[in-house]
Amino acid sequence: MQDKDACTLVLDIGKSNAKLVLIDAAGEVIARAQRANESVAPGESRWQGEALPYRALGVDALQAWLLQAIPELPQRERIARISVTTHGAAFCALGEDGLLIAPIDYEWDGYGDERAAFEAESDPFTHTGSPHLPQGLNAGLQLHWLQRQLPDAWWQIRCWLPYPQYWAWWFSGVAASEVSSLGCHTGLWSPQRGGFSDWAQRRGIATLFAPVRPAWDVLGPLRPALARSLGLAETVEVHCGSHDSNACLARYLCHSPDATVLSTGTWTIAMAAGAPADMLDAGRDQLVNVAVDGAPVPTARFMGGREFAALCAGADPALATAEALQQVLDEGWLAQPGFAASGGPFVGREGLITRHGEVCTAGPLAVPAPLRPALAALYCAEVSAHLLQQIGAPAATAAPVVLEGPMAHDEAFCVALAALLAPGGVSLALDPLEGTARGAWLLARWPQASRWQGRTAGLPAPEAGLIDRIAAHARAACGDAVK
Repeated sequence: MQDKDACTLVLDIGKSNAKLVLIDAAGEVIARAQRANESVAPGESRWQGEALPYRALGVDALQAWLLQAIPELPQRERIARISVTTHGAAFCALGEDGLLIAPIDYEWDGYGDERAAFEAESDPFTHTGSPHLPQGLNAGLQLHWLQRQLPDAWWQIRCWLPYPQYWAWWFSGVAASEVSSLGCHTGLWSPQRGGFSDWAQRRGIATLFAPVRPAWDVLGPLRPALARSLGLAETVEVHCGSHDSNACLARYLCHSPDATVLSTGTWTIAMAAGAPADMLDAGRDQLVNVAVDGAPVPTARFMGGREFAALCAGADPALATAEALQQVLDEGWLAQPGFAASGGPFVGREGLITRHGEVCTAGPLAVPAPLRPALAALYCAEVSAHLLQQIGAPAATAAPVVLEGPMAHDEAFCVALAALLAPGGVSLALDPLEGTARGAWLLARWPQASRWQGRTAGLPAPEAGLIDRIAAHARAACGDAVK
């Protein structure tokens, strides 16, 4: 097959949805398929007949979907490469016969006293760039708990794989690890050292990980039996894969090594590649991510997609218009953090809705339905701007912040964010393909990646009066929450 006819199949597994995207050599999407992700309740996953006590990722359901969906893709005979990107805080243990025990869902929180034990013996933030996070967002805690609670299973582990590399192994049969997932708030990696953390080495965990390879490396061809099941050529190359937010960042690193990217989805993640990492606040969900090239990246985040949905409270997100935003300001509506239990700079605070300073006990439902999405967008823009300012962006670079993901199509969010980041400004990615999938596609073509540059367009700055009003509103929302 000539390269101009070859396609890349991207498997993009987010926390809420899994997607297959078939992309041709010019970067155009040929086909896609999608399914919702569902976790497996405690007791429903088993090991050697014994019920496992934790909530697990739905690996078996995803595998069954892949076996059904890939053979149904149009033009699948053109697939020459497979590239995987997934969410972080997920690791898979391989035994002699494949997956040994199901991976823990990071939203499960049954660690009990083991959390304190892990935090007491883990390395300091200055070493790992990884703060202590709620639930199972520190993947090192997951491994610590499993080692203590399931010792019989632990001794049968052949190797650990980050979640993207588990699926790369499922396709190819070759086990590997990769830095962007190892360095994703795990406690397992030292970004400055570029190697496993002292804690991971002390506990003997580092030696259990498969060899570290670059995200763009070809691990090998498809397993022959799987190729036949999927109706694909046995010559299809399987790439190592990466953490999803870092795949999104990778698409800009070729041209803008100091890029600042705001990636939106279930999580809103601010990544400032050009900012210093020595001023981060571990207590506010600020951390050091690791780019696919191994470079430390100051990062902050909150569960923006979840908070947006909570504030919409069933109202149509399409109602988040510039006109509705203006009405929210005129009527004095204000949302103060927070509206999700996982992560972010205001975790542990219970969100408030006020109108002209008076608390509305009905919460988001106190806001008229036509205005709730605009209030949700304004709130998410305010928290996003707060994250960027806290980690030293956009002051760290003269370039605008690049906005990626679903919120790039939300009019009220874009107006509010442009106001809050003025005069630095905001650029929208004009790529119809989401940044995670585009980044995974580029990583599968990494030697040629520098020849491809996605287009962006700067958002116009709102008029000065609106900038002042939104800035004052943000101080009332996030400023009070900081105190």
